[in-house]
Amino acid sequence: MPRVRIKNPQDFGAAAMFVLIGLAGFFLGGDLEFGTASKMGPRYFPGILSLLIVALGLGLGASSLAVKGPRIEPVQLRPVAVVIGVVLLFGYLLDIVGLALSTMILTLVAAFARREVRIVESLLLGAGLAIFVVVLFVYALSQPLPAWWGAP
Repeated sequence: MPRVRIKNPQDFGAAAMFVLIGLAGFFLGGDLEFGTASKMGPRYFPGILSLLIVALGLGLGASSLAVKGPRIEPVQLRPVAVVIGVVLLFGYLLDIVGLALSTMILTLVAAFARREVRIVESLLLGAGLAIFVVVLFVYALSQPLPAWWGAP
């Protein structure tokens, strides 16, 4: 019996995730009516989409057995910890200091996920992002987010 050899571990891992997510999406909606193409039920579109995700995963998995690719790099804990910490910090600070300062702080702290932190670059990026998110979410989309500290 021939031995199956994974030539592209990154694609194989992505394929496994696609298949798992697609199957979960299909089976978690199992109590909904599927319907037909002419009379679609609430499960029809998510079910078809889930099956397409599974098919994409199977295709990617098959190509990972045939096409050579890079090996999986070891997990670097610093960027993962900083990103998770920044998301938690943003959620905590949003009501206290508002969207603009939360975005600025988030950008500055997230810069430390890299080894070479450029403070001026991070300050400029944070200021630009703060202005952008306040204009977009608070003023353009009228989201109920405090733009500044003390704002309702």
